[in-house]
Amino acid sequence: MGTTLKLGLVDSDSIPEDLKVFFKPFHGHLAENLREKLQFRDEANSEWKKFKEIKGEEVKTLQSFLIEKGFMPHSKADGVFGYITNAGARLFQEYVRTVEMHSDIGKPDGIVGRKTWQHIDRWKKEGVVCEWNNHALTPSDEYQRWMGLLENAKTHYLNEPNMSHTHLNAFPKESDSIKVQNWDFDPNAVHLIGIRRNQNKSQYRRDLDDVFVLLINGMVFKFWGSTDPSPRQTERSGFPFEAFLIEGQHKYRFGWHRRSSSSVVYKALCPAEKGVMVYRDYENDNALNLADMQSGLRGPNTTINIHWSGIGSSNYSAGCQVIAGRSYINHLDTPIDCQEFAAKNYSELNTKTRGAYNVISDLVAAYHSKDTNLVYYTLLHESALELDEAFGALYGADTLDRLKNAGQPMV
Repeated sequence: MGTTLKLGLVDSDSIPEDLKVFFKPFHGHLAENLREKLQFRDEANSEWKKFKEIKGEEVKTLQSFLIEKGFMPHSKADGVFGYITNAGARLFQEYVRTVEMHSDIGKPDGIVGRKTWQHIDRWKKEGVVCEWNNHALTPSDEYQRWMGLLENAKTHYLNEPNMSHTHLNAFPKESDSIKVQNWDFDPNAVHLIGIRRNQNKSQYRRDLDDVFVLLINGMVFKFWGSTDPSPRQTERSGFPFEAFLIEGQHKYRFGWHRRSSSSVVYKALCPAEKGVMVYRDYENDNALNLADMQSGLRGPNTTINIHWSGIGSSNYSAGCQVIAGRSYINHLDTPIDCQEFAAKNYSELNTKTRGAYNVISDLVAAYHSKDTNLVYYTLLHESALELDEAFGALYGADTLDRLKNAGQPMV
């Protein structure tokens, strides 16, 4: 049985020589005062972790296992229990919990203790390998259908551009929002699709009624949340006239939300470099309507992140794309309930996790291409699903219903 391993632990003689160089790929977009900390941000308990050296090579042993079994395929065993190793460990725990149905492993918190080591030993003894890695060269049928839908959408909007596409084509500044002719569907990249619903419905307390589809390593995972801002959250943030991300494709990357706050900052996806384009609710009717769009684009905006929205009971968006932690649908198209350990808010994170949001965050961290950290986020209106009969107009509502009812007894 191995030592309990967690974020910040380092094998003997494995502390990087230059910590600034080591942290730059991860902390390069934090606020300057946080970049200078040169410590790991532990999202589980709102702490910052210094490197702590331990005897032997147990971290490398864990990393070699996670690499071999397919949970962090683009990494190397360097003896540092950092962000990628933390993601790989949580994904292993989630896989054992939900695919193998061994609930005794406990919550997927990235702390490799007695129960996790027992399952690691079992995998080694039985020669088990994560099936997620099988789809890298042979994508699933569902993955190929979604990629086909994206290609269909590109062709459709090249021939019949909507208002946001027309405005973007005429916009004089560069941004991370991509013109339709340049939409990129590289199968080696990570793709996230947002399915927007009811953005023109006036709501002061805006629902989490949208669906997100992650295409990664030849697999499909589905989540839920909101692509639209909540007026209540916008007011608390002090920003008048809610920002609605425009429909289309945008370049995102690994980054941080609340990146200047030492106590609440956590991993998220952020605009890659220049910022993304938005419309604003200048009509002030708490919806995105034709008059708002006719007023023109605003941006580029570097603050429209893709981040956590608690368990899903509230929409914590002032313009960001937000994802609920209560449930998700895995690569087998099985709804997965995370309510037992999913936190409602920051105050519960000492004993709980971000639930389903951790799954999407960890998959992106562990499986993104070693050649690029870009995530292509394509925001589509649900009407685009009618471009492929495999989906259709009701797909978004039906999928949302499955997600919200995950863990409920079948009637």
